[in-house]
Amino acid sequence: MLLDTDVLIDVALDRHPHSDSASELLDRIEHGAEAAFVAWHSLSNLYYLVAPAVGGVSARDFIVELTRFVAVAATDTDSIRYAAALPMADFEDAMQVAAAHACGARHIVTRNVRDYARSPIRAVAPQEALGGLF
Repeated sequence: MLLDTDVLIDVALDRHPHSDSASELLDRIEHGAEAAFVAWHSLSNLYYLVAPAVGGVSARDFIVELTRFVAVAATDTDSIRYAAALPMADFEDAMQVAAAHACGARHIVTRNVRDYARSPIRAVAPQEALGGLF
């Protein structure tokens, strides 16, 4: 599975009520329930959005801890071309799909499932991932 940035931000900033299921999902991944990936650009977006609230050191620590049990999807020039060819309105979401494609993810876990309606990779909410994928 590939974790969308919004799921990570929910955990990093403890955004209730979303952080409950997102935190449980990360806990299960950390304990080996399933392999998970993030897109490279998600980490810079995460830092940019979280650092003002928690500080740069804490934001970096969160990212380093996350990468202890979540891998970064290996993407390249072909991945960005793949994203550009997808019939999706939001290019950042298309980049998430390209990262999921590159790492062989079967699902993208996001709170914004509607944004992925035209994605060739199925998007699921964290609650659905908890209930049906593990």
